[in-house]
Amino acid sequence: MQESLVRCGLTLAACGAALAVNGCGSSFYTVGGTVSGLSVKENVTLLLNGGESESVGKNGGFTFSNGLASGSGYDVTVKSHPPGVLCAVSNGSGMGGSSNVINVGVSCAAGTESVLYSFGSSATEGSGPLSGLIMDSAGNFYGTTSAGGTYDLGTVFKINPNGTEAILYAFAGGTTDGQFPLGRLVMDSAGNLYGTTALGGANDLGTAFKISAAGTETVLHSFAGRQQPNGRLIMDSAGDLYGTTTGGGANNGGTVFKISPNGNETILHAFAGGTTDGAEPEGGVIMDSAGNLYGTTAGGGAYDLGTVFKISPNGNETILHAFAGGTTDGAEPEAALIMDSAGNLYGTTLVGGTYDSGTVFKISPAGTETVLHSFVGGTTDGADPQAAVIADSAGNLYGTTVDGGANNDGTVFKISPAGTETVLHSFVGGATDGARPEAALVMDSAGNFYGTTQSGGTYNGGTLFKIN
Repeated sequence: MQESLVRCGLTLAACGAALAVNGCGSSFYTVGGTVSGLSVKENVTLLLNGGESESVGKNGGFTFSNGLASGSGYDVTVKSHPPGVLCAVSNGSGMGGSSNVINVGVSCAAGTESVLYSFGSSATEGSGPLSGLIMDSAGNFYGTTSAGGTYDLGTVFKINPNGTEAILYAFAGGTTDGQFPLGRLVMDSAGNLYGTTALGGANDLGTAFKISAAGTETVLHSFAGRQQPNGRLIMDSAGDLYGTTTGGGANNGGTVFKISPNGNETILHAFAGGTTDGAEPEGGVIMDSAGNLYGTTAGGGAYDLGTVFKISPNGNETILHAFAGGTTDGAEPEAALIMDSAGNLYGTTLVGGTYDSGTVFKISPAGTETVLHSFVGGTTDGADPQAAVIADSAGNLYGTTVDGGANNDGTVFKISPAGTETVLHSFVGGATDGARPEAALVMDSAGNFYGTTQSGGTYNGGTLFKIN
């Protein structure tokens, strides 16, 4: 009897003296089911109630070793799976009785990725997209490339749902135009596009620009004073634009700026760095309904490893979190944040975490941080996320990593609200797939994801991809 109790993971006192169906008495049950869809040498690791794990290396039946008390609940989730393979659980949770649970289904299948467009097909074509996409109501995609175009200084492009591209604008550089666009675009209700370039303009420190639906460009502002924008813009209801620069400001630690529709710039905050303020913001800002701005800095803060900040409409700054790095916290966030309906913020760090390969984190309105996932890198997980995450209506987070995955060419990942990660796609690179995505994803109404890679594809100029 003692050996039977050990097999069930239960103590003698808990099990009682009576033995029955499961070797521990009828007041206990086991949980099992069937795995399908695995290929040779593939395995999936399952969790029972977030604790006991079971590694399944072939299709067929499985049973968790430990028994559960009758009347208690069970919840089977996927802990890990082969790169590029998705494993879904059916009948995975419920309340057990006196009979064993044998109908949990784990179905595995390869994630479906398709390349909608390959950049770099000609000398005047854009290449190297580093920024995220935006999508209009007709399903057209808009974005920028960091290189290519008539002057090889970057482009603004439009790609329709069928994969046909149009170059809306090719940057010329010099003192009258920007070059090297890095941040995601924003579109107004009239279809005009707005963005920034990292270089060019009157002071060769970048520009804020407007592109009409017909492709006519207006340089709204040329940055000066060592300011250099590289994050995305946002727009308020009055048409004012907000963003960040990595340098410039009173302390040359970067700024948060506002640009009016007529091009006038206001510095809302100049970062001071040191232990009391952040420095070098790279991701841009987001705004809540009260007009507060939130963002990240890659440096500064108590450990000089970056911060999460809040700036009120009157310009007062609050440091919500200073990253500590090491194995328990992330470091050097380069991406923008997102916010849920409860005011929690979510983002990524480039490095830090358990394996020093970056993290996905959550910050409460009070500034309490939770590390939701530490990237492992290697062939089974992504590494070094540089882009913001997006969320679905169930609270799942989705994003990209530049490195890691089966081919070390980056991944697309999903993280559940509880922090369970699924690698949706490992990029292959070469002529048939993209490689090294640096940009955030965008999701359509059907739940499909779209994004860009900076390299790979037919011409090794990057890709626009879709993941079902």
